[in-house]
This record gives sequence, structure tokens and C-alpha cells, in this order.
Amino acid sequence: MTKFQIAPINGVAVMALVACIAAGAAVSAAVHHPAPLIAGALLGLYLLFAIKVVRQWEKVALLRLGRYVGLRGPGLFHIVPVIETLSPFVDQRVRVASVTAESTLTRDTVPVNVDAIVFWLVWNAEKAILEVENSLEAINMSAQTALRESIGRHELAQMITERETLGRELQRILDEKTNPWGITVQSVEVRDVRIPQALEDAMSRQAQAERERQARIILGQAETEISDKFVQAAAAYSENPTALHPARHEHAV
Repeated sequence: MTKFQIAPINGVAVMALVACIAAGAAVSAAVHHPAPLIAGALLGLYLLFAIKVVRQWEKVALLRLGRYVGLRGPGLFHIVPVIETLSPFVDQRVRVASVTAESTLTRDTVPVNVDAIVFWLVWNAEKAILEVENSLEAINMSAQTALRESIGRHELAQMITERETLGRELQRILDEKTNPWGITVQSVEVRDVRIPQALEDAMSRQAQAERERQARIILGQAETEISDKFVQAAAAYSENPTALHPARHEHAV
């Protein structure tokens, strides 16, 4: 997949070709000579390749004999075929690139698979055309490299709980790299952080064991508190035996 798409022959140019041929045919029929038809066909063929239309969100570079002349678009414009050529069209809308880092080790040596989305746009079409061959591929490769480097600097717990921080760090790194190309990275969102199934099962068992340990500790503390209460009660009864049967004491009196 490439960043640019060369626009096909547009409908305006086709209509001009048809109109020129029709006009030439009408004149030829009137004068009974094929020259107007030939002239109309040649003019229409010229206009077919000379008339260009750029859509509202696009820009294109005009090259005259291979030298950069300037940007064209959006709208309708005219070129001289063969002498003037166009670069691939540049889409200046917000673009989305999906990047993946597979089996990358975190700082605490845990292999993870991370999926992220990069939102970017071309803010300077001239630089995007002249400075980089394929900006989408460049964005993908740069984002993948930056993602792997960032994973290596963070522990697994940080990556799971601090995705927004990781995304902001990636956005800053990528934006610094792509700005000279006329491209800005608006944001990076970490969609998913996955670990191997065996490690996930082990972590689940560890968490379950930790919960059981905490439950036993709480139960032991409760039993200790109850036994302490019994000891205190026994001590109080030993000091005052009549407190065991207050009703009998009252009857004796």
C-alpha cells in the first residue's frame, strides 16, 4: 500500500474529448471534408491528458522537464503533456496507520505483543513529496521501531496500566522524526498488550494464590482476635468467680 495515488483521467477531460470529436464531426459533415474531424480528435486527445482535477483534500506537485515548479490544487488546472508531469497526489486528511510489535521483551524480560494506532496527516505537501518517497511506509517503519524501543524501556505492569503515557511518548518520538518530512503525528493509541498464554496462566495462578494467602491471613487475624477475647474473658472470670452466675449470688444474699 502506498501513500500516494495517481488520479485517473477525470470526467472533465473525457467530456472535452467527446465535445471536440462531436464538434469536429459536425463541421466535417457540413464541409464534407475529414480535416475538421481529425483536428477535433487531436484537440480532444490533447485535452484528455492536459486537463487535471484535484479533489478538495489533495495537493499535487507540478514538474516541468523534471524540475519542481509548484503545487497545484484543489480544483481544475491545465498542464502541457510530456513537458509537464505531475507527482502522485497527496492526501492531506488525517490518516491512520496500524503498527504491531510482536514478541518484544519488556524491561522485566516479559515477551509481549503490542498493537497501536498512529493518527497522522501531511501539513506540508511540498516536503512530503520532495523529502520522502513513501510516507505511509516511513510512518509504519518508524512507529514500529519506536514502539519496540519504548517497550524495552517499560515494565509489563507499566504497559498495562499506563497506556496513555506510552502513547504520548510514542507520539512525541514520531513527531520529532516526521516533522522534517512535512508530516505531523497527532496521537498514538495503544490498543492491546498481549502476553503468551502460558505466562498468562501462570500469572493467573499466582494472583489466585496471592488472594488465597491474603484470605488465610485475614482469617488467622480474626481467629487470633477471637482467642484474645476468650483469654481476656477467662482472666476476668478467674478474678471474679461470682460473675459467672450473678443470679445465684443474688439468691444467696
